[in-house]
Amino acid sequence: QVQLVESGGGLVQPGDSLRLSCTASGFTLSGNAVAWFRQAPEKEREAVACITMNGGTKYIAESMKGRFAISRDNAKNMVYLQMNNLKTEDTAVYYCAKRPYGSCRIVVASDFGAWGQGTRVTVSS
Repeated sequence: QVQLVESGGGLVQPGDSLRLSCTASGFTLSGNAVAWFRQAPEKEREAVACITMNGGTKYIAESMKGRFAISRDNAKNMVYLQMNNLKTEDTAVYYCAKRPYGSCRIVVASDFGAWGQGTRVTVSS
């Protein structure tokens, strides 16, 4: 089964940082754009960040610019989401997914696949 695996979530306080990791088992991510999405309770899944296959272009959702950063290490088959200055509204389940090709143009969930089970991030004082 082609699936990504997310890790690194947890319970943190406002202002804290977390780094989420995304990896693939049995296949390489080097030819794919990879994106992070999140879904908060009773809300639709929203795009957080995307990185092109060579890491040269990155998309960060407007509300997260300056706080979140996406990176990848193709040698390790890993994609990361660094989240700083976390806010209570960042509480959600975070998912990574891959696109069949390498671009980050128009990041919509329906264009991505191999969804993992997600990792839960809870920001609470």
